[in-house]
Amino acid sequence: MQGELLTAVTGIVGLVTGVVIGVLAGHFFRTSGTQRRPPVPERRDGTTLPAGIAEVLSALPSSAVVLDSTDRVLRASSAARAFGIVRGEELVIGELLALARQVRRDGVIRETDIEVAVRKFGPDATSFAVRVAPLGGTGLVLVLAEDQTEHHRVEAVRRDFVANISHELKTPVGALALLAETVQDSSDDPEAVRRFTDRMQQEASRLTAVIQDLITLSRIQGAEPISEPTRLDLGSVVDEALDAVRMPADAKGIELVGSGAKGITVLGDETMLETALRNLVSNAVAYSPKNTRVAVSVAESKSGVDISVADQGIGIPQQDLGRIFERFYRVDAARSRATGGTGLGLAIVKHIMTHHRGEVTVWSKEGSGSTFTLRLPRPENREAKAPGNTDRQEAAQ
Repeated sequence: MQGELLTAVTGIVGLVTGVVIGVLAGHFFRTSGTQRRPPVPERRDGTTLPAGIAEVLSALPSSAVVLDSTDRVLRASSAARAFGIVRGEELVIGELLALARQVRRDGVIRETDIEVAVRKFGPDATSFAVRVAPLGGTGLVLVLAEDQTEHHRVEAVRRDFVANISHELKTPVGALALLAETVQDSSDDPEAVRRFTDRMQQEASRLTAVIQDLITLSRIQGAEPISEPTRLDLGSVVDEALDAVRMPADAKGIELVGSGAKGITVLGDETMLETALRNLVSNAVAYSPKNTRVAVSVAESKSGVDISVADQGIGIPQQDLGRIFERFYRVDAARSRATGGTGLGLAIVKHIMTHHRGEVTVWSKEGSGSTFTLRLPRPENREAKAPGNTDRQEAAQ
């Protein structure tokens, strides 16, 4: 990504430099001929910006600044001012100003990465990939700064994901290796062999669950939004989700309740919606104490259909609510592993709702429980927008 950015910036600098040289040459020949055009407007200190440069700079998506021979800002893009790199006629970032002076002295193009704490809102610091170049021997210096904050954030997420998946796979694999060695040493003790093989089956099931969730998440992330959804009966979707977790719920004495789904239909992918709802109900059961209740309710509104899963569990701390849909993020890692969670269930739910042009929201209070809500658009709204429904749209008009 960085290499592509620097290549693009190099091209831009070359373009700007070429425009400057061309403009200056054209200006020389025009002024030496019989016809003269009005001079380019000057600043009060006598410095001029060659014609055409302003138009080029205004088209650049990155922050662009042109400095004159006295380090005053001759031209600055709106992005440069929005980021706070330029204020009035001054380049306020000392590191950039020092770099510009070096480039003016030796004419050598320089590149660097900087972090600037200039924004009043948003991230604490903004990361920039910077390229500074002279403009055609005119004493002018061009500073280009490309915002890399989002790129760095994505890279950090990728690194965290690789670290997390490595840990999630390493733990059961290591446990299986250790248990296999223990079984081998206990071959003359049938009771120990049975105990350790049971543990091996548990670790193998955990490993299988992680791999299956990874496959599901990868498939969902790589898919396009559902262009041809089918009409689904929410009653069967809710029943399937409740039946899938009936055994673990019964083992904890948790009552499963479903209501409001009868006769309500939505448009979507049945397998995906069942997966999303099953993940929510499974989490509700896993994080609820014994002898409580988990309720799945369905309600219609003017904007869509809401499917809510409410529990009487431990709840989620307020500071964690914004991150629970991230891959492998766990509020309590030890408890999650004890319940057999992979840390991918809510990420899968979020992506499924995105593909259905819906959303998932959460309300939670520590000690009182949580309510997750899947919000889907009404069937008529989806049908009106879906490809292949032009006849219906024309009839409605």
